[in-house]
Amino acid sequence: MSQTVDRALSILPLLAEGPANLEQVAQRLDVHKSTALRLLRTLHEHGIVYRQPDQRYRLGARLFALAQEAMENLDIRGIAHPHLAELNAACGHTVHLAVYEEDEVLYIDKVESRYPVRMYSRIGKPVAITVAAVAKLLLADLPEPERRAIAERLDYPRYTARSTPDAAAFLTELAKVREQGWATDLGGHEESINCVAAPIRDASGRVAAAMSVSAPNVVVSADELLTLLPRVRRTAEAISAEYAGRPSTPPRTERAAP
Repeated sequence: MSQTVDRALSILPLLAEGPANLEQVAQRLDVHKSTALRLLRTLHEHGIVYRQPDQRYRLGARLFALAQEAMENLDIRGIAHPHLAELNAACGHTVHLAVYEEDEVLYIDKVESRYPVRMYSRIGKPVAITVAAVAKLLLADLPEPERRAIAERLDYPRYTARSTPDAAAFLTELAKVREQGWATDLGGHEESINCVAAPIRDASGRVAAAMSVSAPNVVVSADELLTLLPRVRRTAEAISAEYAGRPSTPPRTERAAP
């Protein structure tokens, strides 16, 4: 039975490359045509593959419907939370998860710092979009025309001397973040708070959410916080793998600094 399931599933990547006939499927699976035909008929009955008038097979509409339904029902917060909690337990600092919705970047999860000095951020509260590290990651992934349109209609509050001053500076920062694949907020919202963030990607590679580690500089300096960036990125990659439904890379031994 497991061999039959394995063979049936092996048909899907082949058809993802384009329509294929019975002989091509049999050759790919290294089986007799009769075996390939039985598998294709079963998949066809369930709408997973479709037999075209030219007798070739392609992926069926039911497969795409199932994939869409699965994506819509994925709870990224539920998937991410154990990873966020593990990172928090390792470093002790505040960990956030954020998404971009309706022109706002919102925190949807938070694991509190174990230190007495804590942040006042709240789940469901919009972040300071022009300076927050998670916001930079989420907006940097948008198509360039959309990034530019958003940047040009935003206000740019001067929270601190390090706040993003205008749309041009914001677009430059987003381009940098897009290229390097991570972001920081080093005193841009509050002089005393620093933050490093990494993207969480869906199966298509788009940024679906962003996570960050934040800490006041009375606990750790900005340079000390930046040493956590490799671990933050590995955590985001592990969440991305689980969210996208692909195997994750085994964790590596952590060092005190990258």
